[in-house]
Amino acid sequence: MIKNNKIENIGGMEFATFKLKEGVTEVRLIELAQRVEEQFLSQQEELILHFLVRGSDGRYADVAIASSQVKAEEYCQQWLENDAALEYLERLDKDSVNMTFWTKIN
Repeated sequence: MIKNNKIENIGGMEFATFKLKEGVTEVRLIELAQRVEEQFLSQQEELILHFLVRGSDGRYADVAIASSQVKAEEYCQQWLENDAALEYLERLDKDSVNMTFWTKIN
């Protein structure tokens, strides 16, 4: 998902790495991510970009870029109040999750 894709609108980012729970496929992860985008993230006015990437070590990263770090953190907290997002989060190996927030500095 890309909204308001002007680089000058970018102010902050959420970067979360994780592994999937045993038995969860990448195909299912992608399906759930698309559902989260349709039912939740598309409604977030200051969310600019959201995507998933896969590393060579079996880890994934969920990246959300927003107008500010504060907005990125706010949207992250809202995942816990959305049914589609909760279903997505249930597929992650919770012990492997590492979430960080970043602020654009130039």
